[in-house]
Amino acid sequence: MADDPVTIDHRAERGHSDSVGTRTAAGASPGAAADASPWARRLLVAGIVLAALNLRPAITALGPLLEEVREALAMNGTVAGLLTSAPALCFAVFGGAAPRLARRWGPAAVVLAGMAAVTAGLALRPLAGGTAWFLAASALALAGIAVGNVLMPVVVKRWFPDRIGPMTGLYSMALSVGTAAAAALTVPAVQALGGGWRLGLGMWALLGALALAAWVPVVRGARTRTAAPGGPGAGADAPGAGIRITRSVTAWSLGVFFGFQATAAYVVMGWLPQIFRDAGVPASTAGLLLAVTMGMSIPLSYALPRIAARLGHQGPLVAVLACCGLGGYAGLWFAPAQGAWAWALLLGVSNCAFPLVLTMIGMRARTGAGVAKLSAFAQGTGYLIAVPGPLLVGALHQHTGGWHAPLALMAVLMTAQLAVGLVAGRDRCVEDGG
Repeated sequence: MADDPVTIDHRAERGHSDSVGTRTAAGASPGAAADASPWARRLLVAGIVLAALNLRPAITALGPLLEEVREALAMNGTVAGLLTSAPALCFAVFGGAAPRLARRWGPAAVVLAGMAAVTAGLALRPLAGGTAWFLAASALALAGIAVGNVLMPVVVKRWFPDRIGPMTGLYSMALSVGTAAAAALTVPAVQALGGGWRLGLGMWALLGALALAAWVPVVRGARTRTAAPGGPGAGADAPGAGIRITRSVTAWSLGVFFGFQATAAYVVMGWLPQIFRDAGVPASTAGLLLAVTMGMSIPLSYALPRIAARLGHQGPLVAVLACCGLGGYAGLWFAPAQGAWAWALLLGVSNCAFPLVLTMIGMRARTGAGVAKLSAFAQGTGYLIAVPGPLLVGALHQHTGGWHAPLALMAVLMTAQLAVGLVAGRDRCVEDGG
């Protein structure tokens, strides 16, 4: 039977370690990329990077232009609030369909379709003449992103099973670059080109087009390699397809860990500048501090998965990141302005729990089908958990008139993140029922 991109079976209970310590099942293929030509491998890596670059600009490019979009489309505050919470909801809803689609068509084809949805959504959104069409185009782009979120770990597991750490680090870093670039460059690009908000949002469709161009030949190559009977359509008989993911302690711990780290990240992105401004930090400096916090993830997103892949238990990394987060919250409580740069750095390190949990998703399943199910479950559960966090922090701030209650809440959630992360970091696989 030809190897299906979703359902490669790593049959041994425990495998050997590669140069970075990532386990590969004994006797398993080192991945389709190992059998491909150097040009094909480079194209696949480029496709992974370009796909990752497209997983956040639809979200972060909108923030700096939201006021102009609201004025142009006569968008009320309720709809604007829906836009800010839509990403997490769409990621949870649409991401759940990714494993089924991947079993039917193969992960490469579904990633290609996701990039097409992102590109189309970004291209159509500036053409919207009203709120309904703008929301529909945004939902199309977010659906494509949701599929990419879930299947990127599957793609890495399929083609680079012996390089999970480095490849996860590479696409995590690319995702961080795309996030920061869209937030930082959209307004300056609009000003330099003399355009408006429509140009600022639509120009990111060009990045999606580049990802499409890279994934078309990848999909063609994948179909050639899996054309034998029992390939991508193997479905129910594929190894790992019968996993009952909702009965796995590992899956639940990863999902809750994902939710807590996403909550912390969204709160930091949404409220950290205001915390600094309320402490007397100038607005321009507060924005720069947030940029420093977000920028920390670029180098760490590359390095952290490589370190995590060397460890049998990722608990020590979970603990270090949680301690950085608790230190940052404590600093914001006692001396928010005096130590602002230190707190920004600590929270930037803590936010790198995201690439860590992506790496653990790839390591907590032996089969491609297992990774697909685990990724969809962990991210779907996690994003649902993260939806109310920023809203609750805002409500606590409004009710108390200060930041001590929100910071106390975040410290409690960070402590819970540490506890569940220690469980998620155990060397267990969902195929074992653990």
